[in-house]
Formats: sequence, C-alpha cells, structure tokens
Amino acid sequence: MCLSATLEMFRSVLSSSETLSWMGMGFATVAQRSRASRKARPVTISYVVDLTQTLTPESPSWPGYPSLAVRNTHHFAADGFFANAWDIHEHSGTHVDAPLHFSAKGWSAADIPAEALVVPVVVIDIRSRARRDPDAQVRVEDIKAWEKRHGRVSRGAAVLMWSGWEDRAGDQVAYRNMDSEGIMHFPGFSQEAAEFLVTERAIGGIGVDTLSLDHGPSTDFGAHFAVLPSNRWGIENLANLGKLPPGGATLFVGVPRVQGASGGPARILAVW
Repeated sequence: MCLSATLEMFRSVLSSSETLSWMGMGFATVAQRSRASRKARPVTISYVVDLTQTLTPESPSWPGYPSLAVRNTHHFAADGFFANAWDIHEHSGTHVDAPLHFSAKGWSAADIPAEALVVPVVVIDIRSRARRDPDAQVRVEDIKAWEKRHGRVSRGAAVLMWSGWEDRAGDQVAYRNMDSEGIMHFPGFSQEAAEFLVTERAIGGIGVDTLSLDHGPSTDFGAHFAVLPSNRWGIENLANLGKLPPGGATLFVGVPRVQGASGGPARILAVW
C-alpha cells in the first residue's frame, strides 16, 4: 500500500530554523541557509516498517535485569481517564544503547543530536550462518560482500544485523539460549567488524535482532567498546528486519530524551 503523503512530522523538521541535508554523517544541519530557502518540501513515503518488539513483562531481558512492571494508577470508572505507572530498566525490549552506556564521557540519551537519529539503513543478512552457528558474528567480509552488491556503506548509516533471532523473542529461554554453564549463545557483531564500520565507514550506529551488540559468549564486549565510546549508538532486540530492503531505507530512532540516561526503550521506524 502506497502512503504517498506529505507527513506533518517531516514538514515540521524540514521547515525548522536549521534545515537538514545529507552531508557527512547522516543529516547535517545547514544553519547558513537563508530563511527564504527554508521552505517545507513534500516527502513521499511508500513504506513504513516498525522494527520494534512489543514490550511486555514477559519480554526477553538480559540476565539480572528486572522485567517491565506496569501498575494502574487511574481508571475510567473512578477517575474519568486511564493511566499507568511503569517500572522499567533502561535496557529493556527494543532499546537504544547511548554512548554513555560504555563511556563515561559519552553522550547520554538526551544528548544525542536529533540529526544523528535519522539515518540511512544497511541490513546485513547472516541468517544462513546463524542457523548453523548461534554464535555467528557479522564479519568484515560480510560488510564487503554487501558492498559488492549494493555499493559502499553510506557515512552516518545504521548497519543492522539480520540473524533471524527475533523468531525466538516469545521465549525467554530460547532467546537467551544459555548453556549448562550459564553462557548465552546468540549472534552479534565482531569487534573487528564494528571497528571497521566506525573507522573506515564512519557509520552512525549499529543494531541487532538479539540481546546484545556482541554475540552471546562475549566477555569483553568488543563491539560495544568499538562503537559507543565514539559517540555512536547501538540498538538491540530489533524486529521485522526481513521486511526492509538491503539498503535505501531511512531509520528513525525514537530514543527517549531522558537526562543522564544510558539509553532507553525506543520506537524504531524504517521508511522508504
């Protein structure tokens, strides 16, 4: 179904006092343009895909993290309106890891610039390898193979791993895939691939359809440390990556703007 509509959200962004254009890392502000040139442009979108898992108290979580708890505070019968209170860990469900999560000097969720949250999308498909090996990792070779088919990874892009792991998201045990020694087994980015994307491709962030940017057995969190301290973000527990083209979509990262937060549950949308 083609939406083919000018969205008010885009209109407000594109007509703001600092318009956005593709320059360098994702969207770059262009404050030098005159007010006369800051004219709203229609943006036509054919597809919108929600990459967010629905967050519930039963959603898979990192071992030791508390699950979401929802408590009703107001109800129609007694109060005339409805509202709940949430008790939630920052890194629950589909969520963003802000740079602060692995760097004391990194941006908090509130500090991430808006232009760093609207970026081109690259989807790296490692499903066939992940089916054979739950500890599979995105490798530099996977990135270069993608580039042979689709062109160089864009500066500022979000590079997302599609392992097919979201099929397990309804089962905490299967999603963690923990062995008898308490070691988890699921796919992620290798440290080498993460470093390559940061240093050689100047990406904006990475994302995975598993519990962690690093694969399950990791003890040094090399992918986290390669990406987050460079003031780039990560997204974990993505969904519906199979509905995206390998490239050409744009990602909207709706991380909550909470002061001092190391991340937070987010609504992640892809459009093209």
